[in-house]
Amino acid sequence: MHQERTIRVYNGWAMLTFNLLLLFGSVALAIVSIGSASATVGRSGNAGWIVMIVVSFLLIATAIFLLRGHFTLQPNQGRVLILFGAYKGTVRDSGFHWANPLLTRRPISLRLRNLEGGKLKVNDKQGNPIEIAAVVVWRILDTAEAVFDVDNFEEYVRIQSETAVRHLANSYAYDHGEENEITLRSGMDEVSLALKQELQQRLSKAGAVVEEARLTHLAYAPEIAGAMLRRQQAEAVIAARKMIVHGAVSMVQMALQELAEKQVIEFDEERKAAMVSNLLVVLCGESEAQPIINAGTLYS
Repeated sequence: MHQERTIRVYNGWAMLTFNLLLLFGSVALAIVSIGSASATVGRSGNAGWIVMIVVSFLLIATAIFLLRGHFTLQPNQGRVLILFGAYKGTVRDSGFHWANPLLTRRPISLRLRNLEGGKLKVNDKQGNPIEIAAVVVWRILDTAEAVFDVDNFEEYVRIQSETAVRHLANSYAYDHGEENEITLRSGMDEVSLALKQELQQRLSKAGAVVEEARLTHLAYAPEIAGAMLRRQQAEAVIAARKMIVHGAVSMVQMALQELAEKQVIEFDEERKAAMVSNLLVVLCGESEAQPIINAGTLYS
């Protein structure tokens, strides 16, 4: 495992000034040396000027070589510097810099990135086939780990994110879990936090940090979607009926209590049962009740 370290680089503008002065000075020296050597052809001092010509051309080549060491960095961008296969350090400061021209400079972005995963068809904790997708916001934290510890860190993040989403779907039920159990549908915040923690554990090997992870798609697979929809509708009808019956029973109890307290009428058990039955039919029926006037008595 590699760990990022900072390498010292030089101010690009200062080095550019030095390199240009060296280049122009070498060119001027070469011109003067060539002119002097031509004027002293066959004389005893000609050999010295030839040496100066060679030196001037060497200085020109050196200045051109040194110019290759200049590079720029934008904000939230880094350069990993490698010398003959050995990691030397990372530059993170934005601006105009100069470093050894023999260094290999590999650029790497430190900005936030979005990874929007495709829809995955997996089984939830209860074995039901579901479709699930997630979006991951991540960035590079350690450039050395990202470059040297994995082959392709972007592909690594994509594959590990897909694996984490699959594992997440297998760990939770889509809906209708046990009592107080977190499900994919009802516990979005808890599920997103669990996904983020698992992703961070997986992606830390590539020097990446996960800023946010959220589910973007969650649904039953098409082959069972119809059956599950009918199940949800039936459960909704049962829940509504339960609420209606509970309310109706409360209203009947309140009516009987009010009549007894105000002594409007006295009921025996049979009359009370008949009234309860009639009130429940009126309150729980789906259609409007039609009153029937009984001209006789309850017993005739």
